[in-house]
Amino acid sequence: MKKKMKIYTLEEVTDKHIGKIGTPKRDAFDNELRMELIAYAIKKTRKKRNLTQAQLGKLVGVQKAQISKLESGNGNASFETVLKVFSALKAKITFNIELMGGKIKIA
Repeated sequence: MKKKMKIYTLEEVTDKHIGKIGTPKRDAFDNELRMELIAYAIKKTRKKRNLTQAQLGKLVGVQKAQISKLESGNGNASFETVLKVFSALKAKITFNIELMGGKIKIA
């Protein structure tokens, strides 16, 4: 008789290998993941708009190198810069803020 393989959720695996939600290691992991998703969204949208990094940088008022860093997830961009980039890309931005015991949605 074959032994059944246990299936784990992504949350279970992340809790085990990274740490539970609220721990410093997990918070750092979640923040890095969010930045990677933002970087991917910037690059994908820029390409969809047929803009080079230099062209997008000019629209935003930053150097091409800053756009490159944003797209690679290596830059420490300010929130303001990220908003300017998406505005220049004519992209709608929606934020979700989760509070203990509630949720706020900002569109």
